[in-house]
Amino acid sequence: MPSCLHRTLELLPARKRTLRCRICHLTLDGDELGDGFCPECLERTGKRHYEFEELAVSGEGAVSYRCEDCGAIIKSS
Repeated sequence: MPSCLHRTLELLPARKRTLRCRICHLTLDGDELGDGFCPECLERTGKRHYEFEELAVSGEGAVSYRCEDCGAIIKSS
């Protein structure tokens, strides 16, 4: 099977702030939080939970690309 040469790359946007729900552990971008409660907990239990922890940003300053041919994620610093 021939290997991909990764000639068609798509720039992936960097996540600015990632939050994780302390109840169900859903991770989402801080901008996606919307009304401030966890949408997964609301869907599962019908209750609004507002307890989140901010995750450390790994690879800050690194740029990521996805190969459109094979789907591989390529990181550069």
